[in-house]
Amino acid sequence: MFKKYLTFALLALSSSAFSSSESTSNKHNLENTTMQAINLTTRVGNLAANLYLPTAVKNPPVVIVTGAWTSVKEQMPAVYAQALAQQGYAALTFDFRGWGQSSDTTRFLEDPRRKTEDIRAVIDAVSQLEQVDTSRIAGLGICASAGYMLDAVAGNNKVSSVAVVAPWLHNVAMATQIYGGAESVEGLLAAAKTAQQAEQPVYIEAASSTNPNSLMYQAPYYTEIDRGLIAEYDNQFNVASWDGWLNYNAQLSASLLKQPTLMVASEAMALPAGAHMYLNNAGSNVSATWLDGVSQFDFYDQPAAVNNAVEAIAQHFSTNL
Repeated sequence: MFKKYLTFALLALSSSAFSSSESTSNKHNLENTTMQAINLTTRVGNLAANLYLPTAVKNPPVVIVTGAWTSVKEQMPAVYAQALAQQGYAALTFDFRGWGQSSDTTRFLEDPRRKTEDIRAVIDAVSQLEQVDTSRIAGLGICASAGYMLDAVAGNNKVSSVAVVAPWLHNVAMATQIYGGAESVEGLLAAAKTAQQAEQPVYIEAASSTNPNSLMYQAPYYTEIDRGLIAEYDNQFNVASWDGWLNYNAQLSASLLKQPTLMVASEAMALPAGAHMYLNNAGSNVSATWLDGVSQFDFYDQPAAVNNAVEAIAQHFSTNL
């Protein structure tokens, strides 16, 4: 029953070309850095986290890094965390409740409000980290979590600066258009309601090269074992997620955000229209660096795209942290 509707999810993420001229391993270079797995105690529960530290910098500022929808901390968040550590920043990645190694009774739910609350809880919990300067906290959100990160930072005086990469910033009207129009969205919302009322959770495969009923059928990155299809990836999607996702408005924080904010984007990414709308609605504290020809998935792990993005982010943080 999902094939008709879930095709739109893939189209939404792949509106730019599936270009990938280079491949990169999920085993990152740890030169001049260390990484330690930690259990972060937060007000939403215990969250599994990884802390990346530069070996030559004492008491570095810390950047909380979050990834694309359905992702876990070992995917694109690890790529950016490692790169930031090499630039002299501490970087913290974590699994949201019910994803990866963070257990919860509710699993695989892509709920913007819930994930935003998790980020806020992690911001509060950073005070537990003795190895970092907890007076200098920044946020970095990639793809879908760009909206969550911006929501979490808006009005939060604990965070000094924020950056987003390949931001997916839809409002309800955009989501309706992206996912095939009102009739298709009604079908997805009906499926979500049925899943919410079911005795057992309703999960579907998140990414597959062979299952046309998966959320992301034949999508790059997520279906490639040397990129996103790693052992840690849950590769599941809770169908109840459609309610929160389709009714989410990532544009609302634009007028509320006061921190210096950098957007690293490309006209070739999945939703440049959302980035432009956000910039139009935001104040002078929000700026953008536009890279040429970088697709959504290339932003996740391709060396040239990541290096260019991190260079801009590091410069932004050095000025504002």
